[in-house]
Amino acid sequence: MKKSLVAAALLSCAALAAQADELFVSIHSAGVMAQGAGLVLAGQALEQKVAVRVLLCDAAGDIALQGKEMPALKPRNVTPQQLLQKVMAGGAKVEVCALYLPNSGKQPADLISGVTPAKPADVAAHLMKPGVRTLAF
Repeated sequence: MKKSLVAAALLSCAALAAQADELFVSIHSAGVMAQGAGLVLAGQALEQKVAVRVLLCDAAGDIALQGKEMPALKPRNVTPQQLLQKVMAGGAKVEVCALYLPNSGKQPADLISGVTPAKPADVAAHLMKPGVRTLAF
């Protein structure tokens, strides 16, 4: 049952990516499986040559912290942070929401290389562009 649900989600992402110019993935869940699912789908979209932008907010912002220890997810035994780094290496733009740093007591220097604080006006403008599809986890 779980495998068929994952397969259906991946097929849905494939169909979505085939029709989209860009994919915006918003991850705010503290659940590592939800975080992983969002990042796996972002990776699948990248493989299909779709531009991807990821916004991490609330507890999911912790994925982007240097030295953050996280449980590995089966079946590939990778952490959400490793998945994040893979999508970044594939060309995804990754940001933490504007509220994350000031409300978590963290600074931009605490983030892994390549992750930046989001500018709300830029994110809103991006979301309003034609051809941008969104996923939220």
